[in-house]
Amino acid sequence: MLNERKIPSTSLEAEEANFIRALAAQLRVDSIRCSTSAESGHPTSSLSAADLMAVLLMRHLRYDWERPSLPNNDHLIFSKGHASPLLYSMYRAVGVVDEDELLNTYRRFGARLQGHPTPLLPWVDVATGSLGQGLPVAVGVALAGRSLDKLPFHTWVLCGDSELAEGSIWEAIDKAAYYNLGNLTAVVDVNRLGQDGPTELQWDMESYARRVEAFGAEALIIDGHDLGQIDDALRRAHNGSDQPTVILAKTIKGKGVPEIEDKNGWHGKALPADMAEKAIAGLGGPTSLHVSTRLPEAADPAITPDARAAVTLPQWKIGDEVATRAAFGAAVTALAARPEVVVLDGEVGNSTHAGEFKEAAPERYFEIFIAEQQLVAGAVGLSVRGYVAFASSFAAFLVSRPYDFIRMAGVSEVSIRLVGTHAGVEIGQDGPSQMALEDIAAMRAIHGSTVLYPADAPSTAQLVRAMADIPGISYLRATRGAYPVIYGPDEQFPPGGCKVHGASPDDQVALIGAGVTLHECLSAAGELAKEGIKARVIDLYSLKPIDVDAVRQSCLETGGRIVVAEDHYAQGGIGSAVLEALASANTPKLHIALLAVRELPGSGEPKELLNAAGISARHIVAAARGLLMD
Repeated sequence: MLNERKIPSTSLEAEEANFIRALAAQLRVDSIRCSTSAESGHPTSSLSAADLMAVLLMRHLRYDWERPSLPNNDHLIFSKGHASPLLYSMYRAVGVVDEDELLNTYRRFGARLQGHPTPLLPWVDVATGSLGQGLPVAVGVALAGRSLDKLPFHTWVLCGDSELAEGSIWEAIDKAAYYNLGNLTAVVDVNRLGQDGPTELQWDMESYARRVEAFGAEALIIDGHDLGQIDDALRRAHNGSDQPTVILAKTIKGKGVPEIEDKNGWHGKALPADMAEKAIAGLGGPTSLHVSTRLPEAADPAITPDARAAVTLPQWKIGDEVATRAAFGAAVTALAARPEVVVLDGEVGNSTHAGEFKEAAPERYFEIFIAEQQLVAGAVGLSVRGYVAFASSFAAFLVSRPYDFIRMAGVSEVSIRLVGTHAGVEIGQDGPSQMALEDIAAMRAIHGSTVLYPADAPSTAQLVRAMADIPGISYLRATRGAYPVIYGPDEQFPPGGCKVHGASPDDQVALIGAGVTLHECLSAAGELAKEGIKARVIDLYSLKPIDVDAVRQSCLETGGRIVVAEDHYAQGGIGSAVLEALASANTPKLHIALLAVRELPGSGEPKELLNAAGISARHIVAAARGLLMD
């Protein structure tokens, strides 16, 4: 195995080798020029990988730069997004970014050449810069190519050695091997130095290789500055096998600038103007070499999206007791009629009910196991390829474990659909480690997110269907227990809306709930009616966007008396959403009671836990009475 890992140096044709060397020098020069001009950036991390990317551009990448959405284009993801000077210098070399934009807009306000790459640029699939994320997303991209599109494009990822300390990298390699993604290659720039000193393994290439092989990928060790070795490794990685490849390239940080080569303390620092001038001269000065990459073969994906395909949602009778998680499973299975809909689950498909989709469309169901970071990253990668991806797991783990991946998906402005089940104290005996009590706050904070919390099966089904066409990141919170169906099959639930029950001009108080607490609010309204107290109930199934007009109108019509009940911690949940909706100079004096989970819960029956948390019907009744006594 030792001899198989190490790539011997081979000879390129002299003329082509000379051009690649000149191209690598240009990439280094431009990386220095743009970062020095901006007075910020990561030139040393770019210099180390310049030879790797020069060979990839000239010899192996298949891409039509004028048509970045071409289905069979290769994908190139900079997982080490801080090496953006190198990426943007490559864009200049292929002619899609000119010299003026590179030198005078990099890292400037309002420019598209941001400090770390984002899809503002049509050649960038996803935002990177949070280390350990590019390779997991690439797994989703490669999975789409191999299993769905059935196209021969290759997915290339440039990784840094520091990010190999992230567990998400190893989740990615493991799942790439499990799904036989021979169309995925990670090129690791092993330059030994991180931000604050040496990396964990430094240049221990054999230890890196053993780890890669243990997770099921092929490891190739090369000198990352030997053009022949680079070329041969990239060729071997693109040989049509079913095994993903990790090229471990030993490089020198700051390569090409002797004063800073392999010197600690230069990470994330632009070269001062005088030093940059000397370095650029030493590299041969500015040049304007142009590269014409190979074009991909013309080919179309095996799956053609059909957003107009007939989808027949399941129906239930009013009074039936159905868990919203079960309604999700039935609804997403109905969506299998749309060929672009895919589902990923984290080894809990029998509980989330996502596993039912597998029966309808097994080729579009992906088991990611207990690897929630890869679960979300895979959904992101599939969305890059145009698929409508639903990812589901228990809410406590779906939101908290991969939260940075969700955050970065918001930065990428991709569209993914997350369904978290078993939320709140309502789950019962499993106890607090399983209870998502922070998820609404977390998901509301994500850029461009939609947060939904239906109370019964028909509303869940309608919202799941709507999620398929909601841009951005949508999150649906589902409960474990079965609750009565309260809506008919023709009721509509547009995101951004709400349902108002029992409203009249004489209402004295508004009771606001969602999910399980909506049922508690309805019970409370019935008890209050027996006392002659008129209460309207608001089903706030859409928490973001929230129906501001309906909330404000209810505030005005009830004298500002509002009770909010939520199976969530008090911070950032339903109560916060309501108060934000009422944040206006036109809002009358408020008399509001927020009933939320304020203590660490334990195990118990759901009814016991709702009551102990102070969010059951009797507590809502007491809170309403208290407001009327003020």
